[in-house]
Amino acid sequence: MKTSYRDALRAALREALAADARVFLMGEDVGKYGGSYAVSKGLLAEFGPERVRDTPLSELGFVGAGIGAALGGLHPIVEIMTVNFSLLAMDQIVNGAAALRHMSGGQFHVPLVIRMATGAGRQLGAQHSHSFEGWYAHVPGLRVLAPATLADARGMLAPALACPDPVLLFEHVRLYNLEGELAENPEAWRCDIRSAAVRRPGDAVSLIAYGGGVPLSLEAAETLAAEGIDAEVVDLRVLRPLDGETLLASVRRTRRAVVVDEGWKSGSLSAEIVARLMEGAFYDLDAPVARVCSEEVPMPYARPLEDAALPQAHKIAAAARKLVAGT
Repeated sequence: MKTSYRDALRAALREALAADARVFLMGEDVGKYGGSYAVSKGLLAEFGPERVRDTPLSELGFVGAGIGAALGGLHPIVEIMTVNFSLLAMDQIVNGAAALRHMSGGQFHVPLVIRMATGAGRQLGAQHSHSFEGWYAHVPGLRVLAPATLADARGMLAPALACPDPVLLFEHVRLYNLEGELAENPEAWRCDIRSAAVRRPGDAVSLIAYGGGVPLSLEAAETLAAEGIDAEVVDLRVLRPLDGETLLASVRRTRRAVVVDEGWKSGSLSAEIVARLMEGAFYDLDAPVARVCSEEVPMPYARPLEDAALPQAHKIAAAARKLVAGT
């Protein structure tokens, strides 16, 4: 059936709310307004204000309320409008939710899902456009997901709600309008939240990406294919814990890798991936691992500057071309 990334997310929310009375959605504008990106549109009318709750403009407060609800036996889904605003709740997420199961010796679980929009590309300025997934992927006790396909947008929420640890679900803003076919059979889109996925097989170079970087990498792979370079595209999907086995297997096949990360290069998730590839596949590589990241500036507002600051398909293709040429 024809659907969009946004609609796939909404279908997953609707299924979760209908299946379990312990599940509820809360966040800024999730009710009457239907969500900042219209993901929760219509759910208030369907499930009522007890299950779809508009909150005050206080991320620290409503994320804390979500943690308390999870400790009390409920399964809250908390929406934070944009990843930049999640920094206001960093203490609750990192010092609270991530640590409670460990600090209690397993006595307390925090079955909390926090959804948030991430990334740039829609001219929303520096305070609404960054990619901080790597910051959260640094923290033990959290599970960090980045659905890049319609199937993952539809299928990741159910296992996230079943996880005893808090799960952060990062939805890239450029993907909300993505449209395509989604199988009606649930087995086609049900997924685990442990494994990376090979989106395009190849043997010349591995393009390793997540979230909004996946369609860019697939576009770059098509460009490279026209030049006789067969690129493999690996979608990380799960940023913590990283699926090292799939990454290493891909690089051992292709012997070259480009890591695509919309975060800044310094101290980034891409740096962690490069380190793991060097530790696990150093003697399999025919070239140093390359990276395509955002420029080291606050994200510009103006469209030409924003485009220049972000990873783009032509930058990914150029990095891969250089590796294959050995220059």
